[in-house]
Amino acid sequence: MSVDYQQLIEELTEEYEKARARTGELRQKISELTASATSPRESVKVTVGAQGDLRAIEFPTSAYKRMPPAELSGALMAAINEAKEKAQGMLNELMAPSMPAGASFLDLVQGKAELPALKGAEPGMPSIVREYLSGNDTASVQDTNRNG
Repeated sequence: MSVDYQQLIEELTEEYEKARARTGELRQKISELTASATSPRESVKVTVGAQGDLRAIEFPTSAYKRMPPAELSGALMAAINEAKEKAQGMLNELMAPSMPAGASFLDLVQGKAELPALKGAEPGMPSIVREYLSGNDTASVQDTNRNG
């Protein structure tokens, strides 16, 4: 069996373009991801982005006007934390298909990932390249540029 490098290059280029398109789609979804939370008395509603960045603070009712500053601050912080947790959960779900089996995206970015789960993960490469790199391809190499 000989290796057709032109075909291999075309396959790798196609896989690269697909991966690049998936990455672009993922980046777009992450940039659009938002989560909201409202305090129990509906005094405050907050919206955060995928990274927990504060996008909006709303006061749906006038209840905030009757709250002491410390209570309002507590309601605001609780709503922000709840919205961040929701956003992190949504981000983790979004990233799950890109992660090795048994690995959590959130654990990875928070430095909590179990390294054995990541060490055993196979890199995403075509089987023909993996076979070639492992030495399973013992056939002669065909020089596709010899005649042209």
